[in-house]
Amino acid sequence: MPEAGSRTLLAVEDLPRLRIIEERDAPAVLDAFDDDAMRRQGTIRTLEEARNWVSFMGGRGERLALAVALGGRMIGAVVVSSIDQENETGWFWYWMHRDYRGRGWMSRAAVTLADHALTEMLLHRLELGHRANNPASGGVARAAGFIMEGIEREKFLVNGVRVDVHTYARLATDPWPETQRLPLDL
Repeated sequence: MPEAGSRTLLAVEDLPRLRIIEERDAPAVLDAFDDDAMRRQGTIRTLEEARNWVSFMGGRGERLALAVALGGRMIGAVVVSSIDQENETGWFWYWMHRDYRGRGWMSRAAVTLADHALTEMLLHRLELGHRANNPASGGVARAAGFIMEGIEREKFLVNGVRVDVHTYARLATDPWPETQRLPLDL
């Protein structure tokens, strides 16, 4: 029996896997977006809107959108979008279904995709931003090797309140984090 406070090691089959987002993920996307914390990611209120989101995310070239899937069911997404091949940059973002947050899986998903983007996709710089009042997102960024570069003061207006955004980047030349990776099925 593990000691109190220790982490139990999970077998690879008990971990989420990263895979391309598929049509079958639309119901899971709809369920994930039925959450106040997801409002900044977009508005998806119907299965048709979820299908449209899935279809849009499936477009290659401009983005690589991966499902974080547990037992085949999508529980999150990690994405490199707005890819600028000329400058070798991309915008990095992610979300996790409310029932699966706090397990460290998004950090592992983010580092896995960031590694892939900086090697296989030949990008040099990945950028992301998160609301200052969402420190968990900053924890994911740092665990994935992103380094904070600055603060965009009062960038967002959320429910009538101005919110700062913390900006991060990870370069291909930055030290690679020790965060464990997830299996990647491409």
